[in-house]
Amino acid sequence: MSTPGLETLDYVFAGTRAAGAFAPVLVGVVGSGNLEVLLEPVAGSDCRVHIETSARGFGVIWSAVVSDFHQRHQLAGVLLSIHDMGATPAVVSLRLDQAAQELQP
Repeated sequence: MSTPGLETLDYVFAGTRAAGAFAPVLVGVVGSGNLEVLLEPVAGSDCRVHIETSARGFGVIWSAVVSDFHQRHQLAGVLLSIHDMGATPAVVSLRLDQAAQELQP
């Protein structure tokens, strides 16, 4: 379900590094120019990414940022939900990496 005024983007990647069972991870704060990332376990071997953003028309950039994240981490069995209020690609990458870092033993 999409929120009025927000663009919704969804991506699915085949993962190779199973995250296993973990408590949901939340990093960042939605606010002016920032975002939050919620990382949750899901069944299967995919890495699913769901984005709701106030910055419409940047699908190509979002695709590049989440593809780069997936190439670095190759997570499987996870859902990344991103709620964005205009964060820069560098901040998005930082928050994604922070969430993945929480899964390290």
